[in-house]
Amino acid sequence: MSTELILTNARIVLEDDVIHGAVLIRDGLIADISDTPSATGEDMDGDYLLPGLVELHTDHLESHYSPRPGVRWDKTAAIQAHDAQVVTSGITTVFDCLRMGSDEDGGFEKGEMRAMADALAQAERDDRLRAEHLIHLRCEVSTENVLEHFEEFEDDPKVRLVSLMDHAPGQRQFQSMDQYTLYYKTKRGLSDEAFAEFCERQQALSARYAKPHRDAIAARCAARAITIASHDDATLEHVEELLGYGTRLAEFPTSLHAAKASHGAGMSVLMGAPNIVRGKSHSGNIAARDLADIGVLDVLSSDYVPFSLMHAPFILADEIEAISLPQAVAMVSATPARTVGLQDRGRIAAGLRGDLVRVRRPNGVPVVRSVWRQGRRVA
Repeated sequence: MSTELILTNARIVLEDDVIHGAVLIRDGLIADISDTPSATGEDMDGDYLLPGLVELHTDHLESHYSPRPGVRWDKTAAIQAHDAQVVTSGITTVFDCLRMGSDEDGGFEKGEMRAMADALAQAERDDRLRAEHLIHLRCEVSTENVLEHFEEFEDDPKVRLVSLMDHAPGQRQFQSMDQYTLYYKTKRGLSDEAFAEFCERQQALSARYAKPHRDAIAARCAARAITIASHDDATLEHVEELLGYGTRLAEFPTSLHAAKASHGAGMSVLMGAPNIVRGKSHSGNIAARDLADIGVLDVLSSDYVPFSLMHAPFILADEIEAISLPQAVAMVSATPARTVGLQDRGRIAAGLRGDLVRVRRPNGVPVVRSVWRQGRRVA
């Protein structure tokens, strides 16, 4: 039996325009878009209708599972809490980050992330989830056991994105020892001697493991057609190295020239939406606004604040003359979807999934009023 849903009297945000009209969803797919409001259907009262947001990089599930150091929460409860916050932020497709590789600075034991992925799969089978959840493996290539963790996901079809990270001192995000000292010495309460020993161990691990692990993981991703992301690139050498692996996504470049080189080479440059909302990076690196100003910002990620993915596009459209609302919304919908090969979503267009978000914005912070995933209301 065919099902239909009409959403009318809406300001519909297309990829290149905003029109006042109606959208018809039939059997979970967008069947028609009209630039004239319909006489029938659910009245959107002039609110915006956006495509469902596509989130490529969020650590938010991890914070629900491990809300305090040493604490592990019930996995199903953590997943449901995460899913609820994601969907009410307008996100209908989310790539949950699972960390591969553990060391003395943290991470999870072998088997923990596999168990989390299994719990996600069971939650989907039980119809507990409102967003579609896919997996992003964050591979800390300088850890000794990253390949052991990665091997537990060898045949998992939910793995669609893998990022190659190295957080050792002097690498990428922490080019400056001032930043590394603030983040690690202060955070861990280390003495000068203990911190020096910690840095030496991390640098030795990076020198020994980073390249062979990066090579091995990239080869396995290529064999399975999994999108590869770089992480925290700082130099042109970093960009050139990752291009050799077929990288399609440049996550959080830490310098302007690395961002320009990545964008110029055809990679999608991703920055944090919290960076846009706050106006600066929490770790002292380049501001996402600076990349938006020069046209090399392609994708936004909520990172650690899910609602920032809805908030940031409106800020960009308000504050940067060269960026329209459709262009800003594409950074959280169409472009991330294309980057990871999801051709069936991310835009309000005939034939695509009926993933839609009703948003009211009287002023300032937008309000998510309703969310549909494949034509089914989920919030």
